[in-house]
Amino acid sequence: MFDFTSRYYSIETVTYTGPDGRGHSYKRRRFLPQGENLPVLTEVMVTQDDRLDLIAARTLGDPLQFWRVCDANNALNPFDLTIKVGRRLKVPMPQP
Repeated sequence: MFDFTSRYYSIETVTYTGPDGRGHSYKRRRFLPQGENLPVLTEVMVTQDDRLDLIAARTLGDPLQFWRVCDANNALNPFDLTIKVGRRLKVPMPQP
């Protein structure tokens, strides 16, 4: 269902059986890790017109890993992280 690099890959898939007997598969809820507990690979400073996908591509080699930067900085809204030029962001070590 999800690529192995997805934040949802390791989350359990369960099935709900409705009153009509049909099954509905879904992923259990993903709880955000505590950013301060993630090992830091590096820190970057947000520049003008920076985006999380660009930061993830530069530091992690994959723009789709932007969610790891969100997790490390305890961000629910990715756009909040790049609003302020000069902000320092933690980039975590990739975890399995």
